[in-house]
This record gives sequence, C-alpha cells and structure tokens, in this order.
Amino acid sequence: MTIAGVIPYRQVPLRRFIVDITDGPFGSSLTSSHYSDEGARVIRLGNIGAAQFKDSDAAYISLEYFNELRRHEVLPGDLIIAGLGDGNHPVGRACVAPNNLGPAIVKADCFRVRLDEERLTHIYAAWALSSSFVSDQVSSLTRGSTRARINLEVAREIKLPIPPVEEQHGIAEFLDGETARIDDLVERKRRMRDLLALRRERLIEEVLGLTQQRGDLAPLNYLVQEITVGIVITPAKWYVDHGGVTALRGVNVRPGKVVLDDVVQISAKGHAEHHKSTLHAGDVVVVRTGQAGAAAVVPQGLNGSNCIDLILIRPGEGIFARYLEYVLNSEYARRHVAEYSVGSIQAHFNVGAMKKLPIPRIPVEEQRRLAAELERRVGSIESLMTKIDDQLGILAERRQALIAAAVTGQIDVAAFGRASAGRHAPRPFSS
Repeated sequence: MTIAGVIPYRQVPLRRFIVDITDGPFGSSLTSSHYSDEGARVIRLGNIGAAQFKDSDAAYISLEYFNELRRHEVLPGDLIIAGLGDGNHPVGRACVAPNNLGPAIVKADCFRVRLDEERLTHIYAAWALSSSFVSDQVSSLTRGSTRARINLEVAREIKLPIPPVEEQHGIAEFLDGETARIDDLVERKRRMRDLLALRRERLIEEVLGLTQQRGDLAPLNYLVQEITVGIVITPAKWYVDHGGVTALRGVNVRPGKVVLDDVVQISAKGHAEHHKSTLHAGDVVVVRTGQAGAAAVVPQGLNGSNCIDLILIRPGEGIFARYLEYVLNSEYARRHVAEYSVGSIQAHFNVGAMKKLPIPRIPVEEQRRLAAELERRVGSIESLMTKIDDQLGILAERRQALIAAAVTGQIDVAAFGRASAGRHAPRPFSS
C-alpha cells in the first residue's frame, strides 16, 4: 500500500550515499558442496526480512574458504539488500546485519552495502527499502522479467525519501517500537490459530474414531474407483495467459479447501493430451509437494478442469468424498503416509504411498453421518481460524502502511509517539 499525497522528503538515488557495495559469489564459486557445519556464516535470501535479520536456516562455509571469498564479506551493521523476490518477499527489501553475526559473506542475489552514515543511516535505509512506497518503485524496475530480480546497477538507482539524519534516527526508533508491538500481536494470534488447528485435529480423530481404529482397515486403493496423478512432465509448456482450462496445483489446495489464488490455465491441446487427470466434481485432490498430504474435494465449479502434480482420487460408490477428505487431512493419515513413503511427508510422496494408506472400511451411510457431524462441529473452529487469518492480513497491511507513512513523512513520528503514549491501539491514519 502506497501513501497518497505530497512526499515532503527529497527522493535521492541510493548511489549518492554508497561507500562500498558487493554482491555474492555466483555459479560454482559457492555451491552446497562448500557448506560446512560451522565456520563463517553465509547470508541468504531467507535471512533478509523487512528491516529484520532472520537468524533461522543458518548456513556456513569453512573459515579457510571464507578467506578466499573475502570481497563478499559482511560486517555487523552492514546493510543487506535482497536482489530476488517473490509474491510474499518483495525484491529490494533490506535489513541490517546483527552485532553478533561473526565472520560472514553474502550469497548470490544478496547485496552488501556500506553507506555514508553521516547522510543516510543503514537502519533507516533498511526501513525505507522495505516500505511499500519503495518496493512499488523497485517492482516497476523489474517489470517484464520472468522473475522479480535486480542487479547491482538497478540497486544503485533505487530512490529513497531522504529526511535529515536526526529524523532518520527518530523514524527508525519509532518503527522499531511500533512494529514490535504489531509483531507481538501477530505472534499471539498465530499461536491462537495453532491451538485451534490442534483442537480441530483432535476433534477429527475423535469423531472419526481413528485412534480407536473404527471398523476394519483396507488400503485406499481397494475402496476407491481410481488413484492417479496430474500432469508432471513439463506442465509449463502448456500454460496460456487466457482462454485455457483451469489447472490446479499444490498452491491451490489446502486442507478441506480449494483456493483459486495464483491459479494457472493450460491450453485446450494440453488438456486433451492429459485427459486422464481431468477433474470431476466430487473428486479428491491431494498435494504431493509443499504442504504434502493436504486434501480437498473438487467443487462443482471446477468440474472439467485439470491438475498439475496432484494426486487425484476418484471415490466411486464405496466411499463418501467429504469423509475421505477428513480422513486424509487427519494426523492419522499423515503418520501413515510418512510410514509408507520414501523420505519425509513434508517433502514429497507418491501415488503408490497413497494407494497403500489404510482407511477404515465402514458403510457409506456411516461415513455421511460422520462427515455431517464434523462439518457441524469443526465448522465453528474453522470460522474462528478464518477470522484470525483475516486479522493477520489486516495487521500485515497496517504494519506496511505504518512503515510507508513514516519513511515518507506522512506522519509526524515524534507527535504520534507523544499522542500514543499509554494507548494500546494507536490509529495515526486509516488503512
């Protein structure tokens, strides 16, 4: 979200303040074969949050090899910019290297920058680069590219709103405090959602009687009409921008729900050549990679569509689709798929593992009754989870709007700090 109105601060290219800048080693200079259990830290894209250094997913190289790559070195307090982005992580976002970093280098698609901090501080630059005001500008610089990527030359030309240094310190301090309060609320709501998800999980197992092994068990393959897989061989060659057939992917399937965000279309020819994976209302689709095991019933509106790299189950007359969906999304199913799969369920599983999944063999009418009871009892929990998801979205928008307003001078952070003293929910502007 960008802030409308006149921006009181001058917008100046980053290059005007750069003392030194470098990117990470590319190609064979740094591969996974160079990683070690300890040594010098390798800062990767996943470590660069919005003005926050994310300390998880640590990777290291030996100190000996670090000395060979010294030109890519990162020191505590350096500015680190992401040169590659996606839908959830904007290109150009930045953070400051923490004081306890130790010896470190940047990886490819990460830039280490040192600024003239008498004119532009690293922490303010990190906040500005991570704002929607600047990220919208950076996105326009990557337009036309298949991936949201910038190079050092583009990074140098990013224009930041530049207040006086004293104000930069004040804005950074203000944002540190206000975003910390928002982040704390976000964390509490996420914990609440996790507890609700756990309650939902236990309720499903309780109602289905999975922990008591209700009825005889039979491999899923014996109870359904067919188990197959969607398009797996170069599906992208069939993609079209419009006028094609909807094709579901793993990102479109969540436990008990099909979402059409980021959905793709394939050509009529591609659909015809892969008619075996044509979806019918009432089929059950299951994710193979990513959130592996997540299952959802295909709704009527997607009858005749196709799917990519999903397991496709046609229930037939022996099993009720909604009942099967609940079973597949249970902890019981995840445990058994992990047992029957090669590798981790969180990574990937195949049709063979799904066919072997033991399912309680009970009458279809009993399946319908159990599914109806779950829809009634689980529905209230899912409604609460949806509300929390909506609240998390609002908090994310508020956080980003606050950052953009602060770095563009749309709010007087000093006055806002005084006005919000003692308040729990300050509202400096409407978002």
